[in-house]
Amino acid sequence: MTEPLWIPSDIRIQSSNMARFESEMSAQVAQPFNDYSSLHRWSIEDPSGFWSGIWEFCGVVGSERGDSVLVDGDKMPGAKWFPQARLNFAENLLRYTGAGEALVFRSEDTQTRSLSRDTLRSQVAAVAKGLRGMGVESGDRVVGFLPNMPEAVVAMLAATSIGAVWSSCSPDFGVQGVVDRFGQIEPKVLFTASGYRYNGKFHDSLAKVREFLEALPTVTHSVVIPFEDPAALTQPSLADGVAYGELLQANQGAELRFEQLPFDHPLYVMYSSGTTGVPKCIVHGAGGTLLQHLKEHQLHCDVKPDDRLFYFTTCGWMMWNWLVSGLASGATLMLYDGSPFYPNANVLFDYAEQQRTDIFGTSAKYIDAIAKEGIAPRQTHDLSAVRAILSTGSPLAPESFDYIYSSVKNDVCLSSVSGGTDILACFAGGHPGLPVYRGELQCLMLGMATNVYDDSGKAVLGEKGELVCTRSFPSMPIGFWNDEDGQKYHQAYFERFKNIWCHGDFVELNQRGGMVIFGRSDAVLNPGGVRIGTAEIYRQVEQLDEVLESMVIGQQWQQDTRVVLFVKLRESIKLDEALITKIQQHIRRNTTPRHVPARVVSVADIPRTKSGKIVELAVRNIVHGDPVKNREALANPEALEHFANRVELQS
Repeated sequence: MTEPLWIPSDIRIQSSNMARFESEMSAQVAQPFNDYSSLHRWSIEDPSGFWSGIWEFCGVVGSERGDSVLVDGDKMPGAKWFPQARLNFAENLLRYTGAGEALVFRSEDTQTRSLSRDTLRSQVAAVAKGLRGMGVESGDRVVGFLPNMPEAVVAMLAATSIGAVWSSCSPDFGVQGVVDRFGQIEPKVLFTASGYRYNGKFHDSLAKVREFLEALPTVTHSVVIPFEDPAALTQPSLADGVAYGELLQANQGAELRFEQLPFDHPLYVMYSSGTTGVPKCIVHGAGGTLLQHLKEHQLHCDVKPDDRLFYFTTCGWMMWNWLVSGLASGATLMLYDGSPFYPNANVLFDYAEQQRTDIFGTSAKYIDAIAKEGIAPRQTHDLSAVRAILSTGSPLAPESFDYIYSSVKNDVCLSSVSGGTDILACFAGGHPGLPVYRGELQCLMLGMATNVYDDSGKAVLGEKGELVCTRSFPSMPIGFWNDEDGQKYHQAYFERFKNIWCHGDFVELNQRGGMVIFGRSDAVLNPGGVRIGTAEIYRQVEQLDEVLESMVIGQQWQQDTRVVLFVKLRESIKLDEALITKIQQHIRRNTTPRHVPARVVSVADIPRTKSGKIVELAVRNIVHGDPVKNREALANPEALEHFANRVELQS
């Protein structure tokens, strides 16, 4: 029997929001919940009761809820949640008032600034009035080309208070990448910063903005935020641009108004990675996003008013949208913009110590990278306030679990979570009152009928298969932009299994309700007809000190698939036969002979998306001589050249 790495104390369990919710729901439905699995089972079997309970427990603000919770609940897609409800997303995020901090911001210059809850509300009111003056109405698109700074949050809340649809990209996107995204949704107003700091340098944004605005004819106004001094009234060097400070000053004292809108009113347009073509524009509704984030924050992450919530993210990753919703639970958001390794690998822990962060979120890749750097915050930093560490973006390796508990903090709830841009939420993730087991996500999320199917569509336990969701949930996308008949939407999630959401992750669910993720289904290797998740190999390779990063693909070879492993090595390390043998033997010893790569190849860099995910499919295309359709989606497209025409793969 595997022993847990961490067990919550009785006090922690009893004081959690989850325990309070369980008690209230048990009394309400006159049904005892003896453990988490019974609560989860009820949340699936009685979706109306559960999601009504979330609405009440989390105190959703709306002018009307209505009696109906779910109509056509057996249809996926097609189910309608809270069809009579009227609410406003921004109103729910701005419900907390007072002088307490709403946002704290730090960039690479180490200077912090903050906005109180009242200041945030007044700035949102001023910007919203300014947007109305620009002709913005409900349903119009407002976009941001912005760093992760407070003004990005203000702009989003101002737009959504009107009922406009918000969409954002981080400023490291190239011109074509921006056009591929914003060009599809025809925005009316653009918010941009003058630039941003990264790796010790200031990068100008306005040159790119001038270029891509030529391809966005629907943009009638551009609001420019000086990065160093957002309130400055300096006229921006952008044709027809207005200074953010001028917008605030001209509309000072404006009344905060919230349009009351349907539950499924469009809130966000999110984008697929775009590595296999122009990104899909995924439209998410206000009510579903709000309910899911309230549930995840308050129950699964145990966020309470005035908790300090941090997630290392950019405005181009869904975790930014997830983080910002923390305002609805009364959290103070900790915003950071810049490199997590400048001036050194301790910078995020410096920030967490200084600000007494309660919940610290980051990516699995970051945890692996700091482990490779050998830093030990547990010895150098006071992280006594941190009670939860969240990880997502890719599977968190078992060795990364070990590293957190040995080198970062031993008394902490380490929650690896999995969901995605597609649902703007999680299928599996954390629980403040459950043990943490090495390499596992703690539980399936409440209200999500998550399961694992084999190739024939049969549910399996203790076997690898496809992550599916068998019932509707509130944060299913409204649809894709410009997909009038819903065909693209259906093909993306419902083509494999009828009326079942197939997410595209290769996973295993165990007897205690934990989940292990082995990678994306479309990147699964198939040597000799045996399905192997790429994460199974990464977990072994990442244990080797010589290897900084790796990527594995399946290469079509002699009517079969052979496993090819690319490795980025530490400086001064060379890939010779001895190291290749060491890598292969280590993989064989800890997995199976089928996992052993037929070829191990050294590369100078590993290509990734803007949110840091490695792009196995793009590399597979390069290796097979197929085109990569959208290099603009990559943070480092030049890295693809290291994989082309490799002589090692020709024999």
